[in-house]
Amino acid sequence: MPHPCPACADPRPSTFFDLPAVPVFCNILSSTQDQARAVPRGDISLASCPACGLIFNAAFNPALITYSGTYENALHFSPHFRAYAQSLAQDLVSTCNLRRKRLVELGCGDGSFLSTLCQLGDNRGTGFDPAFDPARAGPLDPRVTILQKLYGPDTAGEPADFVCCRHVLEHIERPLDFMTHVRRTVGNRPDTIVFFEVPDVAWTLEQLGIWDIIYEHCNYFSAPALRRLFAAAGLEPIATSSVYAGQFLTIRARPVEPPASFPHSPDPDDERFRSLIARFGQRQRAKVAEWRSRLADLAGSGRRAVLWGAGSKGVTFLNTLAADAATGLAHIVDVNPRKHGHFVAGTGQEIIPPQRLTALKPDAVIIMNPVYRDEIAAQLADLNVHAQVLEA
Repeated sequence: MPHPCPACADPRPSTFFDLPAVPVFCNILSSTQDQARAVPRGDISLASCPACGLIFNAAFNPALITYSGTYENALHFSPHFRAYAQSLAQDLVSTCNLRRKRLVELGCGDGSFLSTLCQLGDNRGTGFDPAFDPARAGPLDPRVTILQKLYGPDTAGEPADFVCCRHVLEHIERPLDFMTHVRRTVGNRPDTIVFFEVPDVAWTLEQLGIWDIIYEHCNYFSAPALRRLFAAAGLEPIATSSVYAGQFLTIRARPVEPPASFPHSPDPDDERFRSLIARFGQRQRAKVAEWRSRLADLAGSGRRAVLWGAGSKGVTFLNTLAADAATGLAHIVDVNPRKHGHFVAGTGQEIIPPQRLTALKPDAVIIMNPVYRDEIAAQLADLNVHAQVLEA
């Protein structure tokens, strides 16, 4: 049965890729191997909208999504990611003139990014996140307040000069409803800047970043689809940018009068995305087959391999390949100390710190994100671990 587009409501989306029975949460902390293997699962059936360009999971069931205190997805333990976040904050302060302004962040997590924005520009910030856990958050800038509630007209307080939201929109089942809510809460303030960051589906399609397809992400945005969504909500796009080595997509917009109907104006990139979507399933299957063969070759030759990166990419890699200790991948490394001693959702490997590699002496280290290659290579050298580095 056709599934209407969750953004523009067009009735014609068609599915182009299926991935059944994947863990609902990649970043849940399981304290035992049995618990990790028994995590809830859901189906992925990616569909593309021919009208607005949104890619979404037509099989998504929001009833399966319940975030808890055992969810752990902090990235700031990586120096490379911290440097990126610092650079992004500096760019926003400069580009958007964020000095002595009132800032708001939706889905602020531990508040670290909002704190950086306030420190750099002497700003005052309010973060909104129902899942905020003060016990796990680091020290916040005194100009920052975190509210454990949703952003809306009744909670927003005084008007904001800048509203940001990073890596939240892809988790929202009804993205137009969400953006319309944001627009209504911002109000008719043409000088307010709205900034969002999401994963860039162009990376997934062009670079075959197939390990980025996870159940929690019910929507996948290209730049044209994101611009159309913002315009439909009454947020005029100022600029979109591909950042973080092409893996993330950012947009800056300002509030304007919402249009009477969803804008479906053609974009020069539309045909390119249609071509990428048409070939994606075949290319994904070829890449999975290639990695099954590589893992079999490593195990058959007696070479010990470990995976580096227990985030969404690593968990998806292991579950897609059904890779566990029996297939030669018994360990997965991560720099996040909160994950150590826990087990990978679905396949059950223990998550270990990099220091354990000194004793394990792996012959090959499979890294899940090429953006961290230099950082990982430096850590391996510091540990005197001489292993072949492979990019998944």
